Amino acid sequence: MNATFAASPSNIPARTPPTPADVDLSSRTPLLWLFGGAAFWLLLASVCALIASIKFHGPGFLADQAWLTYGRVRPAAWNVLLYGGAMPAGLGVALWMLCRLGATRLALPTLAVAGAQLWHGGVLVGFVALLRGANTGFEWLEMPRPAAVLLFLGYLLLCGAALATTRRRTERAFYPSQWFLLAALFWFPWIYSTANLLLLVWPVRGVTQSVIAWWYAANLRVVWLGLVGVGLIFYFVPKLLARPLHSRALAGVTFGGLVLFGSWSGIPGSAPVPAWIPTLSSVAVVLGLVPLLATILNCWRTLKGQGRAAWADVSLRFVLVGLVAFVIASLMYAALGAPYPGNLWQFTWLVPAQDHLAIYGFFVMVATGGVYHLLPRISGRPLCAFCVRVHFWVAVTGIVLTVLPLAVAGTLQGLKLADATVPFTATVNSTLMPLRISTLGELLVLFANFIFVRNVWGVLGSLGRARLADFWAAGTAPVKVEEVPG
Repeated sequence: MNATFAASPSNIPARTPPTPADVDLSSRTPLLWLFGGAAFWLLLASVCALIASIKFHGPGFLADQAWLTYGRVRPAAWNVLLYGGAMPAGLGVALWMLCRLGATRLALPTLAVAGAQLWHGGVLVGFVALLRGANTGFEWLEMPRPAAVLLFLGYLLLCGAALATTRRRTERAFYPSQWFLLAALFWFPWIYSTANLLLLVWPVRGVTQSVIAWWYAANLRVVWLGLVGVGLIFYFVPKLLARPLHSRALAGVTFGGLVLFGSWSGIPGSAPVPAWIPTLSSVAVVLGLVPLLATILNCWRTLKGQGRAAWADVSLRFVLVGLVAFVIASLMYAALGAPYPGNLWQFTWLVPAQDHLAIYGFFVMVATGGVYHLLPRISGRPLCAFCVRVHFWVAVTGIVLTVLPLAVAGTLQGLKLADATVPFTATVNSTLMPLRISTLGELLVLFANFIFVRNVWGVLGSLGRARLADFWAAGTAPVKVEEVPG
């Protein structure tokens, strides 16, 4: 379909689509706010995660600092990773994609900047509150009410800019990536407001609180992260290979499966609720393998014969590693949701291993690939290719050394906990070596995020220096006095 649509019956002239350079320039400021903040929060989350990891095999580490105890630093690390690092990076790439796919400039950029600032402000308030011990007690909703309000308002402003951009698009065709991104825009305000209202504002009673908390966690980690992450994959894999996505029908299966089955999962089989609830959750987890298979087949057929070309593009490497992590994390999630081995693994280190792989290995890596692809385009500044390659290899090594030892520790832990003859101290001691190796992985992830900050903030610094130089040149330019005719 042509990018310029026909004039309406009211003789309103068709809008001429802007050039790609104009589209990139229109989204520069909001995206730099989102990416700069995301890079900083990822680095801070890695610092907190490293401290929490060390405490498990070195309990005396920073033991005299109350605000750095495990019960505070661990939720701070996970919440900052998810809300501070992963989501702003994904939202920034999503805004740019909606502009590019719609062949239009970003609408209401000032609104988007305000939304990014409110979002980062909410993460800051939540991070400080968690370190001070103000924790709601609900996983993935630990941030107190003031932080939740700022996050919600910031997201609404970003969502408003994205929807206004979609409404004024000049390319009328709708691509699969747009399905995923627009659905995610609506999904988060619904689940976040519902969970906060029913758990913090007008709290429900008894075990219903746990059910709502599980429901929110599943919708956030499976549905929202899945919609945005897979939407980015379905855009960048065909885009960077210069070939179309293999099948829109398979993309529709992935989209429908994530929305229909992902939101019903997440309730463990041992939950103290009526038996039909965890049973329904287990069925949804198994059915969730359908969109996973559709995603694998679609990407496999799109990549067929292009493996070497795909590996040559550094940005696409991040996306492909994220795709592999998505597949493995989904299989681990299915195993945890099944009656067995789910009952074996549900209280072990395999659960944080799956979380780390799903959030950092899948979503952050895919979003990072998108950031590295579009950052030179919106800024006009080149990236250090060597630094990007180093970031990739350090991040991949860190993910492997974090997730694999935790999965091994979780399996050993589950087997020993199931054996009543094994003392609990022996169970704990059996996990010490894997935990030490995972600490090394956390250290490498910290180094990778430091490189990411250097790359992103280097671009920000370059733009800032250029703007300051222009301002200085304009202020010190000699004043031209026009001669008055005699």
